[in-house]
Amino acid sequence: MSSTLLRKKSVAASIADTEDPEHGLKKEMGPLQLTIFGVGVIVGTGIFVLTGTAAAEKAGPAAPLSFVVAAIACGLAALCYAEFASSVPVAGSAYTFSYTSLGEIFAWIIGWDLILEFAFGAATVAKGWSGYFTQLMDDIGIHLPTSIAGQTANFNIPAVVIVAVVASILIVGIRESSRMNIVVVAIKLTVILIVIVVGAFYVKTGNWDPFIPHQSAGTASTALDEKPLIQAILGEPTSAFGVPGIFFGASLVFFAFIGFDIVATAAEETKNPQRDLPIGIFASLIICTILYVLVSLVVTGMVPYKKLGVDAPLSFAFDQVGASWASTVISIGALAGLTSTVLILMYGQSRVFFAMGRDGLLPPWLSKVHPTYKTPYRITVITAIAVALLAAFLPLKVLGEATNIGTLSAFILVSIAVPILRKSQPDLHRPFRTPLVPLVPILAVLACLWLMLNLPVGTWIRLVVWMAIGFVVYFAYARKHSRLARPEAEQHKPAT
Repeated sequence: MSSTLLRKKSVAASIADTEDPEHGLKKEMGPLQLTIFGVGVIVGTGIFVLTGTAAAEKAGPAAPLSFVVAAIACGLAALCYAEFASSVPVAGSAYTFSYTSLGEIFAWIIGWDLILEFAFGAATVAKGWSGYFTQLMDDIGIHLPTSIAGQTANFNIPAVVIVAVVASILIVGIRESSRMNIVVVAIKLTVILIVIVVGAFYVKTGNWDPFIPHQSAGTASTALDEKPLIQAILGEPTSAFGVPGIFFGASLVFFAFIGFDIVATAAEETKNPQRDLPIGIFASLIICTILYVLVSLVVTGMVPYKKLGVDAPLSFAFDQVGASWASTVISIGALAGLTSTVLILMYGQSRVFFAMGRDGLLPPWLSKVHPTYKTPYRITVITAIAVALLAAFLPLKVLGEATNIGTLSAFILVSIAVPILRKSQPDLHRPFRTPLVPLVPILAVLACLWLMLNLPVGTWIRLVVWMAIGFVVYFAYARKHSRLARPEAEQHKPAT
């Protein structure tokens, strides 16, 4: 049993799969497209919502430092991702990396985990897109019924429509997806730059004093969906403000950085992955960190931080200083930002499922690519249906809570895998090498684990239930149908 659970797919076999005409993806992307993809998915909900929440509840004017702390945690994980992405340029991201280093059961766990990040994340953002779309329609005098539109709709039609549109673009091809992403990223970056530049004229430095407010005890939560796990372990409320508040704020704003790892899922569709993937990963992370820091500085300078705990802090800040025209502009930027985020989250989900189907852990017919477009159209359609149903019916809060913990779990496993693969395959060609191994991977694990401890108890419970379902699927189907369950001579053939 243990030998089958820990069986590994060789790096050579993983790379060979990319050359199969029925199961290989078309190489279309360069460093610019990868960077735009990364920026497109990272800059979204976080910059439009979490900036105000982190300032009002956790860090005060020091919210920019919370973003920096979260970026450092992501940067440590990114160093590990970059080594794998350049060494194993195959679709699947953390799933594929785990398969080549830790073994099949860990690859399954991380693949199942990534559903929480990608599919649930895409549904969350699609529902948020519906909310901004409804607000924009209200601004121009068109009032959509709350039963079919907005974040509280019984059946969310705008969310379903945006998922269908994005899926159609993904099926047509990665080049077309990249072109659309370039357009929407340009729109939202323009809006964000307007917020930074125009908002700077309304900054009052007195709103930054004190920059790090005096530490105070946080609220003792009783609801499982509000009580952080670390609070339950320590038996006392977490701190608000002060230096501890900066770190607790980092746990909150981590959601704003989710997505840089999706750059790694594009490895198989990258022209020169050994060079371009590290560029795309680090460039997108650096650009987004700078934008987050500048926006949070401007917003906390425009309005006293205690007033920013609202649903739309950027629009609220401009309303407070008499620049209400910005509300519509920000809504347009939010729609553009969330559109690109839905697109890339669904892209990442389809590529993980594609890799799992090609390996036989999911039904292999899922991994068939379109004869013309060379995209995994079957799994893209199935992913779209699942995301649309989630966005149509489930509450926003339920969808969003699942995302962070799946992402952090993936970061931890990838970080652990780097030193393991260094030891097991020391001669593997590594165009990019994570520095200071094993120190950097250990720091990445500790940073991600700390952020996970600050997630609600309810999120942990749902993770346990979700993983239990995943183990049932693995032992009932995946373990028996895995390509590695075949005789060795037949393992090089894709699952059919």
